[in-house]
Amino acid sequence: MTDQPNATDRTSRPLRLALVGHTNVGKTSLLRTLTRDTGFGEVSHRPGTTRHVEGARLSVDGEALVELYDTPGLEDAIALLDYLERLDRPGERLDGPARIARFLDGSEARQRFEQEAKVLRQLLASDAGLCVLDAREPVLAKYRDELAILGMCGKPLLPVLNFVAHGGAREAEWAEVLARLGLLARVAFDSVAPPADGERRLYESLALLLEKARPALLRLVESHEAQAVERLAAGHRLIAELLLDVAACRHGVAAQPALEQAAVRALRDQVRQREQRCVEALLGLYAFSREDAQTAELPLLDGRWGDDLFHPETLRQLGVKIGGGMAAGAAAGVGIDLMVGGITLGAAALLGALAGGGAQTARHYGNRLLGKLKGERELTVDDAVLRLLALRQLGLLQALAARGHAATEAIRVAAADGLDWRAGKLPEALNRARAHPLWSSLNPHHLLDQPERQRALAELSEAL
Repeated sequence: MTDQPNATDRTSRPLRLALVGHTNVGKTSLLRTLTRDTGFGEVSHRPGTTRHVEGARLSVDGEALVELYDTPGLEDAIALLDYLERLDRPGERLDGPARIARFLDGSEARQRFEQEAKVLRQLLASDAGLCVLDAREPVLAKYRDELAILGMCGKPLLPVLNFVAHGGAREAEWAEVLARLGLLARVAFDSVAPPADGERRLYESLALLLEKARPALLRLVESHEAQAVERLAAGHRLIAELLLDVAACRHGVAAQPALEQAAVRALRDQVRQREQRCVEALLGLYAFSREDAQTAELPLLDGRWGDDLFHPETLRQLGVKIGGGMAAGAAAGVGIDLMVGGITLGAAALLGALAGGGAQTARHYGNRLLGKLKGERELTVDDAVLRLLALRQLGLLQALAARGHAATEAIRVAAADGLDWRAGKLPEALNRARAHPLWSSLNPHHLLDQPERQRALAELSEAL
């Protein structure tokens, strides 16, 4: 988008905003976060990454409301300001816009200060400028000169203090300097970890400078906030679908060790793949890719969970209760993950688990389990694994909802807070799902559109 403003009233076209400032202060990063587009431009620690003006458009219901223009960084403001101050001819006293116009008409705008000229032309062609400042940097003379030059354009400027979430941010120092320059309206933002109300504060601050644009800006804010609520609800529904699928999953297997172990491996792989589909759906919902995510306790390697979903240590690391003696005994055998009516897979493993659990466990499970040692058994996934799935996916959802699209480091995901999922009762919808194998897409001949399943899905989504 390189078209210039026409003579029509501003209300008939989108609001044009130029992102301006020093090189490598996060202009492209801010634009990525505002547009929720990780692919816009190039974000790098190298200075001067953006060399040309690039644009993006924000729309609501098909109507373009705001156009954002990413500009190159100002690199030699001290020399440029000195040059601008010498442009007055004898007897002249040019104002700021007149000096900028004379500079842009001259040869230096095409040679020595070509980069700065691109920035100033775009600011003049815009309704206002978002002046991005790296709040981690000390307030040096070159930054003051940049603000002075940008102010000469005669356009409203809103300073945006970027990277304020960083421990070394100098927000108070910048606020004092901006006030001395008459830039009293400002907003603190962080394009990597934007605050929940960050966009609203940014656009409301802009509305103070551009009163005619207030309706469009508030409409944009309300639309983005509604989308955030819808994304979160959609994320909870994706997780609920996963949990229902796994809870209702039920496979039959003959009581033969070789067949049992093969069935264990097959069901484990099936559940891992189903969880992976949920991971990818959540990443896609928030416009991130596989490469964007990893976890602290449960690493996502190449977009896949690294810690084994079915390893007892994984459960213990997250504080998931794995039961008493039965679970402890089974953990020494094939694992606690696949149990139907308490049966772990394989008679030897079962007996070892019962022995490890002692008399209390044997009384509780023994009659039911030992009666199934012959004939076909049913395999299901243990409650502890359902808890782990919920904690992992909710942790990922929380991280995605709080992440800015400018972030270049992989998402660090810890398990979600939720003691109820670690130790409390599972939602009733999951208990009902145990009795409905047709509710699971992991079972053959499934029926996923049943009204009762849809009610359970809605109930579980709300519980999440």
